[in-house]
Amino acid sequence: MTTTATGAGRPVITAWSAVSPFGIGRTAFAEGARERRSTVSVLAETGPAGPRDDACTVPGFEVRAVLGKKGTRSMDRVTGLAVTAVGALLDDTERSRAVGTGEGAALALGTTTGSAQSMMDFTRDSLTGEQPFFVDPARFPNTVMNCAAGQSAIWYQLKGPNTTIAGGRAAGLHALNYSRRLLAAGRAQTVLCGAAEEYSTARAWLEHHSGDGAPGAPLGEGCAVFLVEPAAGEDGDQPVLAEILAVELGVVLRDDVAGSLTACLRGALRRSGVGLTEIAAVARSGAPGAEGDAEAAVVGELLAGVDAADLTQVALIGDTGAASAAFQTAALLAHAEDDRTVAGKVGLVTSVDRTGTVGCALLRLR
Repeated sequence: MTTTATGAGRPVITAWSAVSPFGIGRTAFAEGARERRSTVSVLAETGPAGPRDDACTVPGFEVRAVLGKKGTRSMDRVTGLAVTAVGALLDDTERSRAVGTGEGAALALGTTTGSAQSMMDFTRDSLTGEQPFFVDPARFPNTVMNCAAGQSAIWYQLKGPNTTIAGGRAAGLHALNYSRRLLAAGRAQTVLCGAAEEYSTARAWLEHHSGDGAPGAPLGEGCAVFLVEPAAGEDGDQPVLAEILAVELGVVLRDDVAGSLTACLRGALRRSGVGLTEIAAVARSGAPGAEGDAEAAVVGELLAGVDAADLTQVALIGDTGAASAAFQTAALLAHAEDDRTVAGKVGLVTSVDRTGTVGCALLRLR
């Protein structure tokens, strides 16, 4: 287990943005979440062919149309989603760009594999071409999982540590935990922290042939990013949206998903000093199959009798894979903006994944 509960000086989230099936930007996500609007749509006949004909994709998202033609000729979809989300956050306020870029600005981005489509396409070209080396070298960077984070840093002059963390649905929690460590060690002054996932034919087939065969939600995609900083104290001018009280991560032992997640939750509550009655909202990963069922049962038992809003997003924006925990966190922040009665209370994020990763986070909402 690892935790970010550190007592005094806990890090805070001061800004966020998202590129999601609701649209581009924080406002689009907040409005979609508020309306509980479903984004499931039928894929166009000319679109990617997968095992099912529906998905939750970012509407009208084309990399070159959104980011322009310069520097995007060989950029793949997941990289475009990440670069767009980081740019949306930095462009939100002058302060976000001032403190979120430069020498002290780090980036921690969660993923699972990067772009499975790029990996498969590049490998296919090496097998079907006249010679194995007759491939497009400009597309090779897309085959490594840190491409999205690296391109984001190049585009926006993020000169601090640049890290990509693989963690399945919990990848956003791993990135949040790593961000805390960077700040605590003095390796960065601010961290842009988030997670990204794309919809592609390759990912659709991989998901179809994985897991226990239980039907799940349509696949979704997108990227959510948060600006994480050390708390400045009462005299600071930070626009604090949430205080990161704890992030607890663990692995499943003896196929006991419920037991492992329960241990994470108890550890986070104990180290943060949060009481169950303080929890005002919860966002589950909503994973398919036995893992998701165990997650729902554990959270239901833990919060039995607690009046906490259920902000689980999977029915609205689909199974967003590695971006799930980041979107769950965004849902908590959007809820706090809409409902001022939760100010000072706590939001809970939980995550489970078939790879054996479990985790949770507690945020003090402002």
